[in-house]
Amino acid sequence: MISTLLVANRGEIACRIFRTCTDLGIRTVAIHSDADEGALHTRVADTAVRLPGAAPAETYLRGDLIVKAALAAGADAVHPGYGFLSENADFARAVRDAGLIWIGPPPEAIEAMASKTRAKELMGLAPLDAQDVTPADLPVLVKAAAGGGGRGMRVVRDLAALPAALEDARAEAASAFGDGEVFVEPYLENGRHVEVQVLADTHGTVWTLGTRDCSLQRRHQKVIEEAPAPGLPPALTEQLYALAERATRAVSYEGAGTVEFLVADGRAHFLEMNTRLQVEHPVTEAVFGVDLVAEQIRVAEGHALTAEQPAGRGHAVEARLYAEDPARGWAPQTGTLHRFTVPDGVRLDTGCADGDTIGVHYDPMLAKVIAYAPTRTEAVRRLAGALERTALHGPVTNRDLLIRSLRHPEFTEARMDTGFYDRHLAALTEPAPDPYAPLAAALADAHGRSRFGGWRNLPSGPQAKRYEMAGEEHEAAYRHTRTGLAADGVRVVHTGPHLVVLEVDGVRRKFEIARYGDRVHVNATALTALPRFPDPSAEHAPGSLLAPMPGTVVRVAEGLAEGAEVKAGQPLIWLEAMKMEHRITAPADGTLTALPAAVGRQVEMGTLLAVLETD
Repeated sequence: MISTLLVANRGEIACRIFRTCTDLGIRTVAIHSDADEGALHTRVADTAVRLPGAAPAETYLRGDLIVKAALAAGADAVHPGYGFLSENADFARAVRDAGLIWIGPPPEAIEAMASKTRAKELMGLAPLDAQDVTPADLPVLVKAAAGGGGRGMRVVRDLAALPAALEDARAEAASAFGDGEVFVEPYLENGRHVEVQVLADTHGTVWTLGTRDCSLQRRHQKVIEEAPAPGLPPALTEQLYALAERATRAVSYEGAGTVEFLVADGRAHFLEMNTRLQVEHPVTEAVFGVDLVAEQIRVAEGHALTAEQPAGRGHAVEARLYAEDPARGWAPQTGTLHRFTVPDGVRLDTGCADGDTIGVHYDPMLAKVIAYAPTRTEAVRRLAGALERTALHGPVTNRDLLIRSLRHPEFTEARMDTGFYDRHLAALTEPAPDPYAPLAAALADAHGRSRFGGWRNLPSGPQAKRYEMAGEEHEAAYRHTRTGLAADGVRVVHTGPHLVVLEVDGVRRKFEIARYGDRVHVNATALTALPRFPDPSAEHAPGSLLAPMPGTVVRVAEGLAEGAEVKAGQPLIWLEAMKMEHRITAPADGTLTALPAAVGRQVEMGTLLAVLETD
């Protein structure tokens, strides 16, 4: 019987596991890096233990420190969550060797499925040999043998680009997983990413808890997931279940796991087995009415699953909220999350709260929002509506992209595939700010500031404020009158510091306003108040290459130095932040006249990395 459980993870997954533990009466232990000392997962746990002596990005990879923390805190079990050490067989052994209960599959099962190449061999498949790839095989996908989350993956459409893709993938995989092994497999352009949730006990029972569709992805990382996968023929669904059970039994699996497939042309192509709980597990929980974390704990305690597995009902959809800018290459964003509230009627799994700082050390996912309903149409509509009504004040996020994706005809009609964002990203990220947001912000700012000192024969002159909105400058003009604030083209019904009501073409609209320094949020539109007189020192020289995000310079192109001649599209600098690697390329042919970037340097968004004098 488990009495105290340590979660060897952070953020939303730690908070989600703690919630189940609290329901079960199990005491909880959090671990944290120095950067996470005040994080939400440390605040909701019964006990928190600092992991000393490691850089923030490496802290949660220190299995030795985590085992010591568990023993020091009196824990009798360890749950790895997902990511970090969740699929590390050596860590699982270390937990067991310390006399602790491991909430996960046996180390041998982890090892059997840890390498995607070995997993394919176990399923009777074999990857391509990189040396044997021909133009007829294109496009192909270079993929890390270890790990996941899109790291160490490159799509290759030109045979001449294969060597560089292999080199880049190996470097990223080695950095992310400590294993630079990569392999090559065919890249199916219009496939759907479908997976099967499995749960197995120590008594030989295996549940296949339905399918999930995870086709909407960016950088091979999932963005929107749903259960069940819509539109699959019954025979194909049964084939997926059979293959998933086959993989589960082949390694004598125990606990929760996921078997992933690419479905194309009516066929299922095995990808891998993830020997852990997945980010998207809540949609399965909603449809099958189970708590997968509770079942993991029960299996680890030796309990048997029922012979007859639960039946699925209804539909569930999950969207991942990221602090990132999809319109700028999915660049991660940092800063203070001033306000984050989601309306009732949906499930929220998050590791963030109002006032938390989104830093550079970890994945930029803020939360998962999950909607359940009797039908897919209702669930999708409910989720889109909830996201639209979410208050999200702080760094730029992908919230608008999620709403537009959920309402796109390809998604609503279940015609999506993994190329969805390749086809539609530009249209989905086209700015569509509220044209009345600047006026509402200006009126809220001006409210209560006017004080008429006496009678005036002439009306007050117009006032104006400037704002940056969606990358463009906007000016909002208004007037002080004897009856209050006024503006051309609208009727000002009400003004206050946090609420403005305007009547536009006979329709009354409400604008909720929140200010954080120069940043102003008007409903779902974010603006930046501009000074009356721009600061000339803020200008950069022509040809300046600026950091698109905060992060660390991890690579500079070999031989790159001041005076070097570069070609358009040539990779120059690599930044790493929030578990992602971003490449800075030359925008045109030219000569490098300055190179402040250096390997290991920490940079903020907008930091000067290089200056290119174009030809």
